[in-house]
Amino acid sequence: MTGFPPETFAFISGLAEHNEKAWFEANRPLYEAGYVEAGKAFVSEVGPKLRAISSAVQFEAKINGSIARINRDIRFSKDKRPYKAHLDLWFWHGERRSWQEPGFWFSLTPTAVFCGSGLYIFEGERLDAYRQSVIHPRSGKALAAMAADLRAKGYTVEGRNRKRMPAGFETDPDRAEFLLHDGLFATAEMPLADAAKPAFSDTVLDHFAATWPVSKWLLDEVVD
Repeated sequence: MTGFPPETFAFISGLAEHNEKAWFEANRPLYEAGYVEAGKAFVSEVGPKLRAISSAVQFEAKINGSIARINRDIRFSKDKRPYKAHLDLWFWHGERRSWQEPGFWFSLTPTAVFCGSGLYIFEGERLDAYRQSVIHPRSGKALAAMAADLRAKGYTVEGRNRKRMPAGFETDPDRAEFLLHDGLFATAEMPLADAAKPAFSDTVLDHFAATWPVSKWLLDEVVD
């Protein structure tokens, strides 16, 4: 892999400025080259190498596999722009492809690149299981230590969406912040220009390896 091709940056930046069907259709060849084919190439290279980090990781080099659809669901949204002006890739755990399982994610936007590991949001009983793991002395302390280590290395640990502690949950101050989370993921941010460099896929794999402890903790302590 020699980084993403010029078509990727041209398509993403153009779509950000002209997020409309007419522009998209007029530039469909750019979409096919810069989004679909470039995404397939990146997944095909990174996916197998990820199994050296997590042997159970899954990926599919196709749209609605590891490559997110570019169309937005605007049925219940006030924002009626039809497309997502970024390239999102996902490498998941479990037999069934799901954004609701811990994994590795990648997003190339018009201004920067982000990647990391974890789970964006806990749904249903998964949220309660997560909170129980936060307050448990062993797993909770491990989470706090892991987050401190990642932050010291320059990563952000995200997923905090609440302002008030959930009723019935108390824990030590060093991990109380995690009870305000609805998700848990670590993020690395890179300049957009890095995505064109020859060693870019290796850089992403390094970030995946560094943030893997988040998904591993989730798989060990939260996921059934």
